[in-house]
Amino acid sequence: MSFPTLLHSVSYSGSWGQDLLSVDDFVRKAAALGFNGVMLMAKRPHLSVLDYDAQARAGLKKLIRQNGLTKVCLAGYSNFTADLEHAEIPMREMQISYVTELAQLAHDIGGDLIRIYTGYENPASGYLPQWNLVVDVLQECADRAAPLGVTVGVQNHHDIAVDYRSQRDLIEAVGRPNCRPLFDAWAPALQGTDIVEAARVMAPLMPHTTIANYQKRPRFLYEPDVINYRAGVPYAQAVPIDEGFIDYKAFLGALRDGGFSGSVAYEMCSPILGGGSLENLDSYARRFLLFMDALK
Repeated sequence: MSFPTLLHSVSYSGSWGQDLLSVDDFVRKAAALGFNGVMLMAKRPHLSVLDYDAQARAGLKKLIRQNGLTKVCLAGYSNFTADLEHAEIPMREMQISYVTELAQLAHDIGGDLIRIYTGYENPASGYLPQWNLVVDVLQECADRAAPLGVTVGVQNHHDIAVDYRSQRDLIEAVGRPNCRPLFDAWAPALQGTDIVEAARVMAPLMPHTTIANYQKRPRFLYEPDVINYRAGVPYAQAVPIDEGFIDYKAFLGALRDGGFSGSVAYEMCSPILGGGSLENLDSYARRFLLFMDALK
């Protein structure tokens, strides 16, 4: 079982107080650790479309190649159902513009895949209108990315189409060959879904998946009226890839058996056990590569 491995730059973005690397230093880090490519966070403080002109893009493309990295994916951050309360604001157009810019940026630095999200359910509208909105927006995003040879990948993260069956329905409804699901195991595992069955269903449609692992920490809220506690939603504590509750050996095996031959990115996208020092981040990344090597 051998898949190209990518390291997600969000892991070294300082977003949760961990050590921060610049984009250039991160590219060098990923190569030095032994990854095949990078997944670059497409917002500040990393690869923002506002900050990278033609010269900067050419320089980044050259750096990626010089470091022997062969796979590049951009991680976009979208929420197509945002601010439905204010119809006079062209939020849809803004986000389509952002995704279009991401496609151009990916093309300019040698990539052919961008990762985006759908939308969180918004009480300002019904479910079906929001579903239709997401379908329409994804169609336009895919159409605008197609001439650049870029695939719009939809990760199962936000509320709309987060279940794998709904995600498959969504991609079919969009009906564009360059709009593909980037199905990962995190959401279905937390929801109690059979991730092996889900992986087999989604595998033929996928060019990429992103993984991280967690342990569930129970939470309890004190109720003074009854001098007792009530259970809260467990906290998901990020841990090394081989110490969490998500069975990635089974998940990746099911993807392989289902025909998946795409890339696998590792991310540390929340506070990790042991703290956010560069040494601990590197340790987690190395353990991921050892885990992947052991699957071969």
